[in-house]
Amino acid sequence: MQNIERTTYDVLIIGAGMGGLTAGALLSKAGYSVCVLEKEPHVGGYLAGFRRKHFRFDTAIHWLNQCGEKGMAGKIFSILGKDYPIAKPQKRIRRYIGNRHDYLLTNNPEELKQQWIREYPHEAKGIERFFKAAKKIGHAFENFGSVFRTEESMTFWERMRNKLPLIKFGMAFIPHLGYSGEKGVRKGLNRYFKEQKLHDVFAADGEVIGCMVPIGWAYYGDFQSPPEGGGQVLPEWLEHIIRYYQNDIYCRAAVTQIVIENGVATGVRAMRSGKEYLLSAKYVIAACDVETLYDKMLPKETISDAFRKKLQEADMYSSSLTISIALDCPTETLGFGEELVHISNEDAGKEEHSGGDPTKSEIIILAPSLRDKTLAPEGCGTLTIFMPAYMSFKDGWMTTRDEQGNYIRNEAYKQLKQEIALLLIERVEKLMAPTLRSHILFYDVATPVTHWRYTGNKNGTMMGAKPGKKNMQNHIAHYHTPIKNLLLGGHWAELGGGVPIAVKAGTNAALLILKKENPAAFRLLADYMDDKISAEQFASGGTFKSYPNNWVRKPTPAEKHQQRLKDQQDKEDANDSDSE
Repeated sequence: MQNIERTTYDVLIIGAGMGGLTAGALLSKAGYSVCVLEKEPHVGGYLAGFRRKHFRFDTAIHWLNQCGEKGMAGKIFSILGKDYPIAKPQKRIRRYIGNRHDYLLTNNPEELKQQWIREYPHEAKGIERFFKAAKKIGHAFENFGSVFRTEESMTFWERMRNKLPLIKFGMAFIPHLGYSGEKGVRKGLNRYFKEQKLHDVFAADGEVIGCMVPIGWAYYGDFQSPPEGGGQVLPEWLEHIIRYYQNDIYCRAAVTQIVIENGVATGVRAMRSGKEYLLSAKYVIAACDVETLYDKMLPKETISDAFRKKLQEADMYSSSLTISIALDCPTETLGFGEELVHISNEDAGKEEHSGGDPTKSEIIILAPSLRDKTLAPEGCGTLTIFMPAYMSFKDGWMTTRDEQGNYIRNEAYKQLKQEIALLLIERVEKLMAPTLRSHILFYDVATPVTHWRYTGNKNGTMMGAKPGKKNMQNHIAHYHTPIKNLLLGGHWAELGGGVPIAVKAGTNAALLILKKENPAAFRLLADYMDDKISAEQFASGGTFKSYPNNWVRKPTPAEKHQQRLKDQQDKEDANDSDSE
């Protein structure tokens, strides 16, 4: 393993997820020396994925949004390099399956709307209003790419001018706020239709907004599948850019301490291969779990006990139990499509859909190899089954804890996750694919404990802190910390989650550094984020370095295997020809 030789940089970044890598790529392009430190063996965070035999599995992506040409993430990718991995638009979006319903949402939501009107003509007016409200939400997200600059980077007058577009964005959501939980969703949906069979479609949704957002996004074509090669190629591309500018990324490098001098962050201490390194920099971006930052890397008095409690009690997205399945047949032969399948139980309550009981929980299914044939060997397929799950289930999934608070996986833990996996597979067989088990070559099961181990995210959460009144009032999301020159740049910097929010966080963290260090570069990037200039105008601004767009995607394990088989066959054919 390569030793860390250089010890002084302009910027140190903790965490090589999409947030940390985006910040690193932008700052590299701006001409700064950057070092990214990642505790895991590979870059990517939740997008790192893994391989088993000749199969590649994504660990987190259900779908992508805001990665199109006009989307927030797509806008940032396009100024980093024209060679960025292209997310593929989806036509079949979401399939809602229950014990008594089966509906498909496509990129033409009018089809589903008209189907519901035909089946429930007495609810026609309400269905029309429901889809109209959902479309309004989709339109708000259509303009999200021009309102993602943090107000922490703005002057007073810029913040005042920014209020109007933010208000316009929020207006689509305001009528639906507060309609959450069992009674709230029922009350909110009753404003549009009272038909129980329509309510059952959203049996697993905990908020009315959650019922509408997929339909809204579908109206504006904002559902994408990961690029060819899987979600892992996005962090691999960003890694390539950072290294192109002669900057460093070190994996298996765990940061243990932020070095502080006179209230200013001046570097970090990190462990790699049993050796401690002291790295210095003018700025540190923590694109990692915020509780880990404040509780383990900084002095306890850095934040107040009151704020620490708010962070501990923040409303978080769930984690999941994830089953990654290798099949001996193409996934489509079992009846799956490119759409995300949501299986709900109409007879279960909202909390039961995420409570951990595999007989009642919501199940989410996708067929990655159907969307992308490079992920599995020829004639085979991959299937991923998710179940919402929390770390608190069964006292931490029947694990024990060591003195440092780490989860110790034991036989009870292993047995529990296997039992749940088998019950989920049985439910999928019953509702969708009767012969599923007979086609499984092998499968891998991950729990919230697994996600916590590999990402460090609080309770293994998949997307971080939820948008909402409580988290907003408690100022959970923030970029600036009490330590000067120490910024957040991961999912804790913003409310929400997923690739777009991570890209947003990394971009804004880089922007805040440029504001102090390079006014010309700051203004150019800020104007681009505010939609005042085009990507072409950004490129001609002269303050960011050029890039040759020379990234080439590495072959997947399946592609490598296929090439080896071809080479072997070519060699055998050549030998047969010689013998003749």
